[in-house]
Amino acid sequence: MSRDEERIWYAALKAKDARFDGHFFVGVSSTGIYCRPICRAKLPKPENCTFYTTAAAAEQAGFRPCLLCRPERAPGTAPVDASAVLVHRAKVLLEENCGSGLSIEEIAGHLGCTDRHMRRVFSAAYHVTPVQYLQTCRLLLAKSLLADTDLSVLDVAMAAGFGSLRRFNDLFKNKYRLAPTALRRQSPRTQSRDNAIVLALGYRPPYQWRQMLDFLAQRAIPGVETIIDGQYLRTVHLVSAEKQPAYGWVRVGHRPENDVLTVTVDPALLPVLTQVLARIRHLFDLFCDPHAVYEVLGAMNAIRPGLCTLGTRLPGCFDPFEMAVRAVLGQQITVKAARTLAARLVAAHGTPVATGIEGLSHVFPSPEQIVALDGPIDGHLGPLGITGARARTILELARAVVREEIDFKFGAEPETELKKLLAVPGIGPWTAQYVAMRAMGWPDAFPDTDFGVKKALAPRTLKEISALAETWRPWRSYATVNLWNSL
Repeated sequence: MSRDEERIWYAALKAKDARFDGHFFVGVSSTGIYCRPICRAKLPKPENCTFYTTAAAAEQAGFRPCLLCRPERAPGTAPVDASAVLVHRAKVLLEENCGSGLSIEEIAGHLGCTDRHMRRVFSAAYHVTPVQYLQTCRLLLAKSLLADTDLSVLDVAMAAGFGSLRRFNDLFKNKYRLAPTALRRQSPRTQSRDNAIVLALGYRPPYQWRQMLDFLAQRAIPGVETIIDGQYLRTVHLVSAEKQPAYGWVRVGHRPENDVLTVTVDPALLPVLTQVLARIRHLFDLFCDPHAVYEVLGAMNAIRPGLCTLGTRLPGCFDPFEMAVRAVLGQQITVKAARTLAARLVAAHGTPVATGIEGLSHVFPSPEQIVALDGPIDGHLGPLGITGARARTILELARAVVREEIDFKFGAEPETELKKLLAVPGIGPWTAQYVAMRAMGWPDAFPDTDFGVKKALAPRTLKEISALAETWRPWRSYATVNLWNSL
């Protein structure tokens, strides 16, 4: 690390600049603790500071996480250039599967590379091995569960992916010089009224929460999603590492005074907790650096004052297949009409789930359920008002997912997967770009033929819109959301 970089990061630490939160951590040699740049503790002397790009690197250097600023709550980072995509995808998979017991070889297989290559590029980017990063993910998740929930220490160990209580206790004491039960005694907790698991996920401020909720509310699928008292709720169906289905619900709220989203998880989802948290981070775009986005897109306000708002997030998705089907249903019709069709599909073919929450009654049909329908697909979806062409597109999408021929999950390579999407009958450029934007989390997607985009930029021609959008790279997805929000 250069002296200039150290000087900039120390200035950010001194200013407690939230724009740098998650971009680096600082190890303090005089205390043996590592902190986030926003930590409220006394400012250490420059000569006592060592800077790291990941929490894992700080822990491998022998530092323990600060109990005040809670490094486990730091927001993540998103890739912009293509060279970072493989490393970022590996990082996302490690975080999402840290509680599943997946091996490094299996994760490398998902990425389409050898474990040796993954270890090499990962270590070059983050200065720790994938195994060391995975270990830190598990320890920080366990620390969060101990501090914020009433789960037993055994449940914490299992949920964080340690496999045994003894292994968890030994590693926790070795790394943090503190027993798990001792940390729990130091951490005041608030009991959830429904015995659910309540955790906090950090973000870089500002965050336009009301804007995000309004966007999700307009597109919420009845029975699957709802907005209650300024919070987002939805049903969940995931599969555990043991290949067991887990059904339940999740609720997401906002605590702006702490720059966190509160995530309340049904206890039935404990076996898939890391998957749930990873999907919430994607859905609410917690990797975003809003100032970096605004630095490029602020020029949109020259077109019309207020067109671009600092803190606008890119709404992602919780279930990629659900989002892809929703995109197909939304082709050339209004948002409201697409929502109606999605609700009928859920009522007819979704799986009922008991949540005890009004408005949450089903989980969205899985691709396996769609593929398993007997007879022509038109006979099943046609009576719901879904045209034959779109019904066949949904079936082809489901088949491609079941066969693992296509991957539009968060972190997928957009250029590769867009070609596969466009090869599916009934998928055009608008649908492919929309899926890339919301399901894959690609920050530079741009559906230039979208009705809302053309309306917001009227009377410009399609050629003029495309030329203008070139100046918004690599954040054209965020530009699109700002255009939609302006209508």
